[in-house]
Amino acid sequence: MGRARPQSLSDRLAPVTIQERDVVERLRSLIRDVPDFPRPGIVFKDITRLLGDGPAFHEAVTALTEPYVDQNVDIVAGIESRGFILGGAVADRLGAGFALVRKEGRLPSTRISQAYTLEYGEAVIEMHSDAIEPG
Repeated sequence: MGRARPQSLSDRLAPVTIQERDVVERLRSLIRDVPDFPRPGIVFKDITRLLGDGPAFHEAVTALTEPYVDQNVDIVAGIESRGFILGGAVADRLGAGFALVRKEGRLPSTRISQAYTLEYGEAVIEMHSDAIEPG
């Protein structure tokens, strides 16, 4: 299995045609900036309106999925909670499995963990050690 090269959201949403640019502008218009949430100085990207708009949600999942359609993806990992929604839809569209990645302490079985740095501190994410099988 080859590894798909990750792309930034900006790369995936980089418009190529006028029609694609219109889609990107529409998707961006449905993402609300919430300043100072969850802490002062952070701008939270609220995707509630995007998720509630069926055609826009479809287009967002298409944009996230398209670079990986021919990559033989076996499993998609999604970090809670928006990652569950979008990652699950991407996995379904690719015919792949889905692995949950959760905040520390929220999984009941044997876990693997990874610490990372946020704009406002540090955190740990975990997944079940058997969520992704070798091969």
